[in-house]
Amino acid sequence: MSEYIFKLPDLGEGTVEAEIAEWHIKVGDVVEEEDTLGAMMTDKAAVEVSSPVAGRVIALAGEPGDVIAVGTPLVTFDTTGNAAPAPVPADEATQPVASHAEPTADPATAKTDEWPIPTAQAASSRVQTSPAIRRMAREAGIDLATVVGTGPRGRIVREDFDNHVARERGARLMRAPASVTRSGTEEIKVIGVRRMIAERMSAAKRNIPHFSYVEEVDFSALESLRTHLNADAVDRSDKLTPLAFIALALIRTIDEFPQVNAIYDAERNTIVRHSAVHLGIATQTDDGLKVPVLKNAEQYELRSMAKAIRTASSDARNNRSKPQDLSGSTITLTSLGKLGGIASTPVINAPEVAIIGINKAVERPVVVGGQVVVRTMMNLSSSFDHRFVDGFDAAAMIHSLKMKLEQPALIFANL
Repeated sequence: MSEYIFKLPDLGEGTVEAEIAEWHIKVGDVVEEEDTLGAMMTDKAAVEVSSPVAGRVIALAGEPGDVIAVGTPLVTFDTTGNAAPAPVPADEATQPVASHAEPTADPATAKTDEWPIPTAQAASSRVQTSPAIRRMAREAGIDLATVVGTGPRGRIVREDFDNHVARERGARLMRAPASVTRSGTEEIKVIGVRRMIAERMSAAKRNIPHFSYVEEVDFSALESLRTHLNADAVDRSDKLTPLAFIALALIRTIDEFPQVNAIYDAERNTIVRHSAVHLGIATQTDDGLKVPVLKNAEQYELRSMAKAIRTASSDARNNRSKPQDLSGSTITLTSLGKLGGIASTPVINAPEVAIIGINKAVERPVVVGGQVVVRTMMNLSSSFDHRFVDGFDAAAMIHSLKMKLEQPALIFANL
């Protein structure tokens, strides 16, 4: 037997260790060169690792959730010949449909020149999809080989999985009795992106004294301008989103309040204020919350800003972001879109000192000039590190941002 030991490579930015997020293989599987072995979780992102050789898997480094160091064995392969599968015991073998022979009784005499029909589990491991969808399928007991993928090369995307689950749920409801007594519990190991989110959120709330501030904004004029500018859009990808306007307005406001565009270096006990605005765009993905970063966001005009936000968010959702694309932000914008609610208390993306949350824009009656009129209203929910941003400065900063959003000309005027 000829062994090949694949060691965990450096996954970028000097990574010294990584967590096993999930395996797409198991001991005994035969893989081809460049087949996906699984996903490793670094401090920045989930990174899929591919096989450098063809062979049969004879050892894995650990289970999902285990952390291993760069340079240590990850997967061991048997690369002898064509690395045929290990003999299958007679009571587990699946005979080809065309064969009517009885299963071999002695495992030692099992024929290795006949390939067994792939099992559902093996087929599922070859399906192209994201680590998060594999995890959800595993937790829901769904065989991914039964899910139809509509992504590139048949890749299963979140919409495909959700549609499949909905169909399965509907079928179960049709078969279920009118009243069912439920019992039991489910244990879900906190690993991967979810573990990192939990650790970072806990550290942020534990170490940062948050000062939260909510301000109401009349979004009517800006929404009217946006609708007018979108009238000539060729397709949906060309349309301007509210987030693009808000991002530009925030950058203009930062010029007046540079203390909010900063990070806190705890090791040196130093506030580092940045001239450039490296804008984080909090994005919900199948793997959890990610924050892709628009480096030097001050260089963008309106349409390029909208395109940059759209591209960064799409890359994050589809696991195309590189580790450097998810780090280095100096201030973050977060939005729940149509689910934005009335107000929120966003958690600061440490080591930053400020985060701006966007809530849902809704039409409602307000009093303007003594008259009740219908206006498009939206709340800005913000949080600041109270150690370094005083409450008065935080409120003044949000008020300045409010003025620009209510009078959009101020966003583009060089005053």
